[in-house]
Amino acid sequence: MSDFSLSTLTLLHVLISLIGIAAGVIAMIGWLKSDLSRTATATFLATTILTSATGFLFPFTKLLPSHIVGIISLVMLALATFAFYAKHLSGFWRPVYAVTAVLSLYLNVFVLLVQGFMKVAPLKALAPTQTEPAFVVAQGALFLLFLALTILTALRFRPAPLVAV
Repeated sequence: MSDFSLSTLTLLHVLISLIGIAAGVIAMIGWLKSDLSRTATATFLATTILTSATGFLFPFTKLLPSHIVGIISLVMLALATFAFYAKHLSGFWRPVYAVTAVLSLYLNVFVLLVQGFMKVAPLKALAPTQTEPAFVVAQGALFLLFLALTILTALRFRPAPLVAV
């Protein structure tokens, strides 16, 4: 892959990821109010699936932790998409959707934080090996925040029944 195509892929991957995170935050605010936020939800699901899928287009010679995160994310997004579009959030599928959608958003933000500590100079200076307290505290705080958001969303997300269109 040429430098131009690799840099273009990187830019597209990052832009899609940031759109997915923004749409996911907007959608999750709606989910916490039992609002389906259909446009934000569709944008979140599509861009987060694209983010995970495009991650596999980068050259690699062995399975990396980022690939494991991508596989887990794609499995959760498949469940979330199935629960939303095929099962219309009925019964058991409502909490399945809430949990898998929020955890998919968490994984996207998790990767953003890891990349931030790898590539943003002030963050890299705080945790050059990503084992320093600043990194551990940031990851722990992010995990606790999303654990709480996952629980709250699963409990609060009770939208009106979806009808097949």
